[in-house]
Amino acid sequence: MTQNKKLFCERNALFYAVSVQKGVISRNISDIVSREKFAAEKAKTNLVFKIAEHKTGLIKRAPGIEPELQYNKAINVDIACRQINGILIRPGQTFSFWKTVGKPTRRKGYRDGRVILENKLRPGVGGGLCNLAHTINLMVLETPLTVSEFHTHSDALAPDGEKRIPFATGTSISYNYIDYRFKNQTNDTYQLNLRVEGEALYGEILCDKECAFIYDITEENHRFVKENGKFFRMSKIYRNTYDKNNKALLKKELLVDNHSEVMFDYSLIPENQIEDNHLFI
Repeated sequence: MTQNKKLFCERNALFYAVSVQKGVISRNISDIVSREKFAAEKAKTNLVFKIAEHKTGLIKRAPGIEPELQYNKAINVDIACRQINGILIRPGQTFSFWKTVGKPTRRKGYRDGRVILENKLRPGVGGGLCNLAHTINLMVLETPLTVSEFHTHSDALAPDGEKRIPFATGTSISYNYIDYRFKNQTNDTYQLNLRVEGEALYGEILCDKECAFIYDITEENHRFVKENGKFFRMSKIYRNTYDKNNKALLKKELLVDNHSEVMFDYSLIPENQIEDNHLFI
């Protein structure tokens, strides 16, 4: 039987650090060569029209989830929000999460939150910022803005609450070569407003003009499937575009063909959501 060989960066901490630094340098060079116009200007006043908004709970309480890492996540997200809040994305400009937020360090006040490393949840400085990137992504999907860089991780990091929220998680970022970016290819100016209040993250995307469309995210054929001893969340997630005036469906596009490894205790998976329940034995 052949064994899976570990990647160079997985062999020890030093090799991993070298691999990360290589990725950072490569990203910096590619940004210079591309001559991309990145959003950087912030406005002290808000644009007039609200195009999208989203509220995200930051503190998850469930068996197996360490409370301290959850509270640290809220602190990390708050620090990053202050770097983003008010930023304008003018026509032709690209928003880059990492160019706006910068590198998360302890010196800046970031704490240990949950990060995914080698497909496992572990403590790490700045952990939880994926939640912020994901919230931004959910709002962008409700606008005419174009996602230009997106990386995904498991959509099954923790058990669902009382109600399943399609695409509740799944945006992956890692400074700075695994970025989240979107581009303004319209003729209008957009603005990101983000803040943390209590245990919740509030986000808005504003514009200097009204939008002619409305959008929503839907999920179909959601279930859990066991493959080679591991469980995966599976579903298809769509974005629907409607005419704002007559509510007619104009477009239905597949966003994610979801195949996410379950990262929480398998006993917490609802049995009625497991495909072929006898496999759970």
